[in-house]
This record gives sequence, C-alpha cells and structure tokens, in this order.
Amino acid sequence: MKIFFRNIHLYLSLAAGLVIMVTCFTGAVLVFEEELNHTFSKERYYVHPQGERLPLAQLVSNLNEKVPGAKVSAFRIYNDPSRSVELTFSPAEKKGEKKEGAGEKKKDAKPAARRPGGGGGKKAFMNPYTGEVIEVYVYQDTFFYTMFALHRWMLGGAVGKMIVGICTLVFLFIILTGIILWWPKTRNILKQRLKVKWDAGWKRLNHDLHIVLGFYAAIFLFIFAFTGLAWSFEWFNNGIYKVTNSSPKGTPPPASHYIAEAKPVAFDVVYQKAKTTVPDAHFYNIAKPKDSAAAYSVSMITPRSAHESASDNLFIDQYSGEVLLLQAFGDKNLGQRVRSTFKPVHIASIWGTPSKIIGLIVCLLGVTFPITGIIMWINRLRKQKKTGKSKARSPQEAAAA
Repeated sequence: MKIFFRNIHLYLSLAAGLVIMVTCFTGAVLVFEEELNHTFSKERYYVHPQGERLPLAQLVSNLNEKVPGAKVSAFRIYNDPSRSVELTFSPAEKKGEKKEGAGEKKKDAKPAARRPGGGGGKKAFMNPYTGEVIEVYVYQDTFFYTMFALHRWMLGGAVGKMIVGICTLVFLFIILTGIILWWPKTRNILKQRLKVKWDAGWKRLNHDLHIVLGFYAAIFLFIFAFTGLAWSFEWFNNGIYKVTNSSPKGTPPPASHYIAEAKPVAFDVVYQKAKTTVPDAHFYNIAKPKDSAAAYSVSMITPRSAHESASDNLFIDQYSGEVLLLQAFGDKNLGQRVRSTFKPVHIASIWGTPSKIIGLIVCLLGVTFPITGIIMWINRLRKQKKTGKSKARSPQEAAAA
C-alpha cells in the first residue's frame, strides 16, 4: 500500500512541484510585506505631528493641485497622530478617452489587488498637518505586487489563477500522502523521524530534511493551502456559507434618506461622527457612497477586534450625517465571520509577529521539499539500477567483485 501512496506522492509532486515552489517562495516574501514597507519607506507612513490636523477637504484640494481632476473615493485616517492620511482616488479621464463598456477590459490593464497596507488603484499619502502630498502610490507598480501576482495567478490572469488553484488542491493530497508515508511502524522508527541527524552523510541528511522537517511543517502548509483555495475557486467560497448555513451578502446596508437637490455631507462630517461613535478605533476607512441612495461606509479595527479582518462597520446617512447603523463584527453572520478569518490565517498574521515568523519558516521549507524530494527519488532510482545490475551478474562475476 505504501508503494501506491509513494507513487501518488511522487507523481503529483512532479506535476505541481514548480508551482508549489513559486507560491511558497512568494508567500514567504509577502509575510512581512507591511513591516518591510514601513521600515524602508518610513517617510510614506509616518509624519511629525505639528498642531491641529487640516480638514479632509483641504487635503482633497491639495491633492487636486498636484493631480488635477483626481476624484477621491475613500480615506484612511489613523488615530495615531504620527501616521499619514491615505486617500484613494481615480485620476481624471483624458480627453478622447472612452469609458469601458460592460464586459470590456483594457488589454494592458493589471488585475486589481488588495494587500495589507497596499490596496488596488492609486493612493496618495498626505501629511495631515501640512497638507503635503508625500507620495502618489500605485501598488501594481511595486515589487510586492509582482510577488503577489506570482503567488495568486503566476502572472497569467484567469488561466494562471486556475493553475494555482489546481496545484493548491494537488498540494493538499501531496501533504496527506506524505503524512501516510511518514507514519512509523515502530517506536524506534518514530524517534528517527522526529529528529534530523545532522552528522549523517548527505543522502541521509537530505532524507531527514524532507521527512522530518516535512512532518513538522505539514499541518501549517495544509492550513495555508486550504485557506488559499478561497481565492481560487468560487465553489469553495460558496461552500463556506453553505456549511455555515449563512448568506454571503449578510444584512443589506441601510440606505440614506434621499433629499432632492441636497448635497452629500463632507468627509469631515463623516469622520467626526465616526470618531465620536467609536473613539478608540485604530483607523477609520471612509468610503464614499456609490450612488444617491447609498450611505457612507466606515470600517474600523478596534482594540477589541480579534484580528485584522474583524472590522466593525458604521453606516452614515450621506445627507444628514446621522448614524444609520453600527454593525459590530460579532453581529455579522457565521459565514462572514468564518470567511474573514481565512485571510489572517493564510498570511500568518492571525497571532501577530509570532505567527508570521512561523509562516516565514514554513513557506521557506515548502520551497525546499520539492528539491529534497526529487533528490530522494533520483537516489532511489540509482539504488534500484545498481541493485538490478548486481542481480544480473553471474556468480563468478559477483565473487570477483
């Protein structure tokens, strides 16, 4: 039976090994993306507090001086006085440029992507005290976006996304068959498979690096791969809500009370209302209403949030500036709460720095396993070939040898 599982393990690994190596390597690079960005581009995220903050309307005006026609759709404002303010905006359309029709896409357009501290589209990082535009930032033009695109779709769009998804499914079977092959028959074998023999020959060392470290990394790799399926397959996402007997849409957001010819209240009014309602939020993500009936949406992470995706949501009437609904994370349905944990678990941020360190180590090990596995396979083939030649020798030749 073990020969059967060894063959499955081997051939699946040969088929998906390269994609697994790429996704594990890029996953390792992305684990500390936010920390690396904050370290090497500190001036983008941090400012020196200087008195009172300027109104958000002033920041929009200053942005338009640098980027004429910029349409701001969202703000991220931190409670930390040393943090810059982030404005998400779309540039003005160029003359003669036609809007894309339904179903049309620009051939050279890059897929939208959202990452911690990044996000899709254009962002302006601004000093809230001086109104200075620190940097206009496009995530799709960065090194980390390239790593992210490799990780998610191998730079291959929908086809690449499908390849990554299939290889992720295959990876789950590789891990399961690996555990079956690892499972020891005796206590002595168990001791051997729990400890790397560092002073052994290179073949034994390679064997231990694959078998022993593979066992310790297996549960984490399985979790990372399993949660990764949520971004590859719609049926997997639907399954989460099916199992939890929940709706993916949840409770519909409340609508604003439309007033004819009335203008929406300013971002500043919404920000002050949000700050008054939830004063201890780490930050406030304020999104502009999509149409005349929608409300301002404010998402917030507070000290009570279980993880970075466990946001509370505040809906504010765009005409009166009054709170329509405060939806705490715990008020969301079970499916939404479960699905929200997939991201922090997948990117290993669920327990902060300790879990990120584990994620980094495990992903780097994931890069090595296809290599050490192929070396084991080649060594086994050579051994079988050598054994076959020995059996083919005559008794006289064997005695002479």
